[in-house]
Amino acid sequence: MTTTQDSPKTERSVPKPVFTDAEAGAQEFPDSNSRRYNYYTPQKRKQSHYEDVTVEVQPDPRHYLSQGWLYGFSDGRGGYPLDWTVLKAWGSDKPSPQRGPGTGGMFVKEWPATGWHEFRDPNEEWELTLYRYNSNVVRQVTQNVEAAKQSKAFEQWNTNWVRFVEQHVGAWMHVDHGLGLYLYANANRRAPTNMHNNAISVNSMHRIRAAQDLALYNLTLSEEIEGFDGSAHLETWNNDPAWQGVRDVAEQLTGIDDWCEAIFAANVVFEPLVGELFRSQLVQQASPRNGDFVTPTVVGAAEYDFAERDLRYTTAMFELLTNDKEFADHNKSILQDWASKWTAQSLTAARALQPLWSQPDAKPPRFEDGLDRVKSRFSGIVTSLGLEEPKELSL
Repeated sequence: MTTTQDSPKTERSVPKPVFTDAEAGAQEFPDSNSRRYNYYTPQKRKQSHYEDVTVEVQPDPRHYLSQGWLYGFSDGRGGYPLDWTVLKAWGSDKPSPQRGPGTGGMFVKEWPATGWHEFRDPNEEWELTLYRYNSNVVRQVTQNVEAAKQSKAFEQWNTNWVRFVEQHVGAWMHVDHGLGLYLYANANRRAPTNMHNNAISVNSMHRIRAAQDLALYNLTLSEEIEGFDGSAHLETWNNDPAWQGVRDVAEQLTGIDDWCEAIFAANVVFEPLVGELFRSQLVQQASPRNGDFVTPTVVGAAEYDFAERDLRYTTAMFELLTNDKEFADHNKSILQDWASKWTAQSLTAARALQPLWSQPDAKPPRFEDGLDRVKSRFSGIVTSLGLEEPKELSL
């Protein structure tokens, strides 16, 4: 019998961590323990929670990233090129500092286009507000529809109004879905700052949620109302002459390449002249007269989205550009051209909708009166941005 002695244990050669105080977070500063950030200038005296979670969150070599964008496109451009819109903010024409390894960053104070970074969404939208607001809207709309089902409210509708809702109210979901998915979502990707991205993406979600609200409402009516044709809106959208003007403009809007033009054309021109005309001056006016107190709550949620939230950030965004300290005249000239172009097309689409006013048994106020009201509102929006009322508005 042989025995072996335990061999002495040898220590393995494993590199030891060596701390040099150069690691991220190693340095201590007077405000290292602060729960607020100081790398941006707040809009007011005190920085807000919205600014803390939004401002400068997107990496940007205009302020950081000393070696340039971390990602780019096949043509060599990186990140969020400023030439994705012809509108300009202060500093847009200044030359870019040299970037790359060994350059030391070569930061230039206030380079370039800090005017874009001055934008703050007056709605202070970010992830939490988006989820909270939309969940509240969906909950309220769902409760209204459920209450209507329990009280048999849909039985009060006359046959003519049932046909109107299945064809025309249902058709508007195509506008909301198309613009939400292909205009606002696209513009969100092209906008140059996190503040723009948040506001525009929330706008996109408003439109997609509104389309979903109408789609779910359409399914409910198909179950609750005998003979309700849940697919009638497809034929209306595709072939009804009254809707072809709206369809044409909506499809043209989704094809706009310039992200600023897309937001301006949709929120400043199309929505006041066509969206509010259809929702506020037709559907919400005619519904109660025809025994329908449910549809206005569904359509009214989308109207509030635009009138009280989406239009608010839009005017704040373009006011900065029309008052820019370097490019105000340049921006106003371009915006004036866009206003003329899209006003003419939107009014053509709006006037094509006129036959809808005669279809309900109990008629809403006159089409011309409703058109005059939305034209007056549109004029106020345009002039508040420092632009002139387009001459096309009086044609």
